[in-house]
Amino acid sequence: MRGIVSSIVACLAALCLFTNGLVVADVATCSGIVPMAYRNDKISIMDFGGVGDGRTLNTKAFRAAVYRIEHLNRRGGTLLYVPPGVFLTEAFNLTSHMTLYLAKGAVIRATQNTRDWPLIAPLPSYGRGRERPGGRYMSFIHGDGLHDVIITGENGTIDGQGDVWWNMWRQRTLQYTRPNLVEFMHSRSIIISNVIFKNSPFWNIHPVYCSNVVVRYVTILAPRDSPNTDGIDPDSSSHVCIEDSFISTGDDLVAVKSGWDEYGIAYGRPSSAITIRRITGSSPFAGIAIGSETSGGVVNVLAENINLYNMGVGIHLKTNIGRGGVIRNITVSDVFIEDARKGIKIAGDVGDHPDENYDPNALPVVKDVTIKNVWGYKVQQAGSIQGLKNSPFTRICLSNINLHGAYTPRNSPWTCSDVSGAAVQVNPWPCSELTSTHETGECSVPF
Repeated sequence: MRGIVSSIVACLAALCLFTNGLVVADVATCSGIVPMAYRNDKISIMDFGGVGDGRTLNTKAFRAAVYRIEHLNRRGGTLLYVPPGVFLTEAFNLTSHMTLYLAKGAVIRATQNTRDWPLIAPLPSYGRGRERPGGRYMSFIHGDGLHDVIITGENGTIDGQGDVWWNMWRQRTLQYTRPNLVEFMHSRSIIISNVIFKNSPFWNIHPVYCSNVVVRYVTILAPRDSPNTDGIDPDSSSHVCIEDSFISTGDDLVAVKSGWDEYGIAYGRPSSAITIRRITGSSPFAGIAIGSETSGGVVNVLAENINLYNMGVGIHLKTNIGRGGVIRNITVSDVFIEDARKGIKIAGDVGDHPDENYDPNALPVVKDVTIKNVWGYKVQQAGSIQGLKNSPFTRICLSNINLHGAYTPRNSPWTCSDVSGAAVQVNPWPCSELTSTHETGECSVPF
């Protein structure tokens, strides 16, 4: 174990700063959100009979190791080391005060035996599974009601082997909603870093009803035609920092959510204080998305220094009649987009409904949105802003935006309706609903 310990210390030292037995996040990044705990107690999955041959099922080994961490409850927690090798396993839960550490060359691979996959209750803010009525399959790596949990390492891999699930979705043989790759519920003080996530059955990383979450230095990969493989989806969560990561998937790279129609309205937990920065990626859908499930509200989001290529939509705020909720104080800045169907889209007619019981009078409110310092190349349409007749989008600010593409009379640069706000230094010039301003720099939007 001595060599294992030295390699772990070297990796953590490269990531963070050590102070009094704790590792404190770099002040230039996610400072103060979650301290990185250094675990004196360290065990290996091999101590519990782990076999990394890619064929042996390691479910008992992972569950036994987590059980040991939970019940011995060592002061400062315990680190579970996964050495190089391919460790096939069914879904398993984590516990509090735990670090799951993947060495270089380590792979935790999900079994494709879907018949024995555990089922759990639907999220209360969704009222049912996101894809199918009823419950849903538990995420591959799962945590509920936890705190002080870290998933990190030396860029080892968590592989969901999602193709069997994608095919079930395509063939319409799913009985329940597909599992996420990693999900934390009702949890706090979570760090996910320096790991590769690939081929998730559904959404990749899903913190829901969580607070103080850091996701950084991760790589998330899935084929462009893999359905609903969102990268990172903070959902009804607060104080979340996502940064310095590469994401290439079949759906939105980062999507902030907060519940679905009447269920999200009743649950009433917003997503707030979300920071997204230095993300690079590619997708047939959106790079930075808000929604479409926003019924609990989404407030105080900052996304900056984003590089997107081969995209469907660069920046997408999306909601719908029946959602309710407030989308407010959203800032997206310093974005580069290369080769996209649309640069910017803010829409009030996106997304489906969980059932027929949604309230058509529950109209979303979208206001105080600033998008600035955006440069795009080979963008087919600059953008569209389509508010709702009975709930127009207000105080929308576009500033210092240049989106270059092949525009035709049948594909106008901008389309807008039921929106008010301002624009400065936008090329091509946006729709007339956004008041022009002669100021340099920020928009002048009346409050």
